Amino acid sequence: MIRRRVIVHGEVQGVGFRYSARFEAARNGVAGWVRNRPDGTVEAEIEGDEASVAGMLEWFAEGPPGAVVHRTEVSTLDPAGDRGFRVTG
Repeated sequence: MIRRRVIVHGEVQGVGFRYSARFEAARNGVAGWVRNRPDGTVEAEIEGDEASVAGMLEWFAEGPPGAVVHRTEVSTLDPAGDRGFRVTG
């Protein structure tokens, strides 16, 4: 199991990004959470096997239709044992 934090920059709020991320997390089999940040970015922590997390990170780099992703920042975290994926904030 691995865990990554991703911060997505661009036009990513108000376009269904968080709810699309929840769908993609279920499709990729990853756990964690996603939220809007006050600075206009979207932040998420995702956890799962290496291939599943990699697939989710690829999705974050593109986002859902309507989003314009300029860049992502990814950092490594210790696994937390999350179950499920939730939308917060």
